Amino acid sequence: MRLLPTLFFLIVLCAVPAAAQTAGVVYKSATCACCEKWLTHMQQAGFSLAPQDVSNGELMRQKVRLGIAAPQASCHTAEIGGYAIEGHVPADDVKRLLSEKPDAVGLAVPDMPIGSPGMEAGDTKEPFDVLLVKKDGTTEVFAKH
Repeated sequence: MRLLPTLFFLIVLCAVPAAAQTAGVVYKSATCACCEKWLTHMQQAGFSLAPQDVSNGELMRQKVRLGIAAPQASCHTAEIGGYAIEGHVPADDVKRLLSEKPDAVGLAVPDMPIGSPGMEAGDTKEPFDVLLVKKDGTTEVFAKH
């Protein structure tokens, strides 16, 4: 019987880092509907993200603080598990990033491609790349959609 409290403690201890990795914040405009749709996509995938409605100036400051350059920019920026997530990045790609833990700034989907999470438009889908943003500012393709 003494094993049960220890087992329970170990289960809880192992679950805490996983839960912490899926928590974060999303910096966005209060009037952006596609940001809300992306937030819903992420929440449905198990992420716990706190939306922060900010001015355009504050949104740009957050992008710069997190290491997102203008060519990688989109309409919202998130911080999840110590990484910047810029734009309409699919939840599965964020999960892969958190699993692999590369030494990088984070992921970005520049612009707002039709068919990416939050940018759905019926059956219309533009191909898009998810970029891994490296700490030196360069990027490489992390995933193709």
